[in-house]
Amino acid sequence: MLLNQESSQLVLIDYQEKLMPAIHEADQVFRNAMILATLARKMRVPVYGTEHVPDKIGGFIPELAVMCKATMRKTQFSACPEGLTDLLLPKPNAGNARSLPKHLQKSTTDSDRPSIVIAGVEAHVCLLQTALDLLNDEMEVWVVTDACGSRTERNRDAAFDRLAGNGAELVTTEMVVFEWLESAENEHFKFALDLIK
Repeated sequence: MLLNQESSQLVLIDYQEKLMPAIHEADQVFRNAMILATLARKMRVPVYGTEHVPDKIGGFIPELAVMCKATMRKTQFSACPEGLTDLLLPKPNAGNARSLPKHLQKSTTDSDRPSIVIAGVEAHVCLLQTALDLLNDEMEVWVVTDACGSRTERNRDAAFDRLAGNGAELVTTEMVVFEWLESAENEHFKFALDLIK
């Protein structure tokens, strides 16, 4: 099972100004998030961000925020109850009683994109709870491990173990990049290579 750029959406969880300095290997985590967001934007993969109580832990890092189609504020640890699921799931067009059956209606979103590529901090809190809720909503969840972080390695790794045990696919930034590209013939291949060097 491989990721496909046309069926993917990217969700970036809580890369916030006051939180990132406390994250283990924060520079690498942030760099990988930037690679994902930059390539996603270039390849027209929708990118969404979340920020947890920004008045207390700072806003979403501006360099990432500009890559996002939308950034939602939240107070719950999982972003799903506060609207993330609504952003990610396609909604059928409204119609009257004579409208087509649901399975024949066109989506009002760009397309049906069931593969949720997710990365963020803290891995064992907001990322974990959001990913588990997405899995519960029967979405495909791909956790980009090297773009995720917690204050400690133990917490981060425990989150990965739990996510894998519940059906999330654990991937790395380069796995996502090369699966989205599919081939060295892809028009974005050189752009992607320059990003990851």
